[in-house]
Amino acid sequence: MGLASNSDVIQGRELLATRPEAVTIFKTLKRALAPLDEMPREACPDELVDRTVASLMDRAHADSSEDRLEKLLVTEQTAPTRIRIPFWRNWGDIATVAAVLVLFVGIVLPALGHARQKYQQQRCQTQLSSVHNAMASYVSDHDGQMPRVPVAPGSPWWKVGYQGAANHSNTRGPWLLVKEGYVDPNRFICPGRPESRELRFDTLEVANYNDFPGATYIHFSIRIGCPESKQQGLTGRRVILADRNPLSEKLPTDYSAQFALKLCHELMTSNSANHNRRGQNVLFCDGSVEFTRRRNTSISEDDIYTLSNMTDGCEISGCEVPSCETDAFLAP
Repeated sequence: MGLASNSDVIQGRELLATRPEAVTIFKTLKRALAPLDEMPREACPDELVDRTVASLMDRAHADSSEDRLEKLLVTEQTAPTRIRIPFWRNWGDIATVAAVLVLFVGIVLPALGHARQKYQQQRCQTQLSSVHNAMASYVSDHDGQMPRVPVAPGSPWWKVGYQGAANHSNTRGPWLLVKEGYVDPNRFICPGRPESRELRFDTLEVANYNDFPGATYIHFSIRIGCPESKQQGLTGRRVILADRNPLSEKLPTDYSAQFALKLCHELMTSNSANHNRRGQNVLFCDGSVEFTRRRNTSISEDDIYTLSNMTDGCEISGCEVPSCETDAFLAP
């Protein structure tokens, strides 16, 4: 199972060479575990994965003290006690325990990485649904108008976190949902990103900001509408929000700098970094959320992260807008 050290392996081989009882137990275990070789390694039911993750999380919340864990590890590592298994124990019991161990290590543990990713993906979908509910409430309270601020066409949408009076980044619209109390700011932090655990925004400071404090506090990209579009409100099945655009990973933090980004094959083909490049969650106007492993959705072949005139090798300035409503573009 790959759990023994080199010294343990050598000791085990010496034991097999010198003790007939050890050879007998080894053969018994090998026969008992032989059926596991026929089991598919990748077939782990989603239901089992979900239940396993839920049970582990419940257990973690019940006893989550890191200090206690560190003390326990130190105690166990420094303890001189050796584990001795007498050979006169029932071999059938030993074989059963060993079979369960191999089953857990060989099947369940490899699935935990996938299970964790799936759980984070589902949490992300729940958060996007919460954002949509906040938008729906805002639209209802504002005569059908989406949360937007007046932004001149061609304004630098890349200036996420700029707190000046001028409206630049298209993130100022969703920030209204936070500022007016429709949704918690932490709903814009994707649980699939490694830094998400450390990011928490104090809601008492919301009134002091005109936009999100910075790009690290919003892990989703918002649709930049076509200037000539007549569509308003949450109508139709248009894409309005998705996991962060790969282009947004390259945004400068100096708002006085010139933004120029040369597109390459990787930027134009990779999925969002939010879920380890496995895919992205996409929120639609009707409130539905879809996880897609490609940069388009089930309703269109249009790349949601680039404009139709963007090509490999061209340079963008961070002020681009779509020329038509069917050319979806989510940024930053």
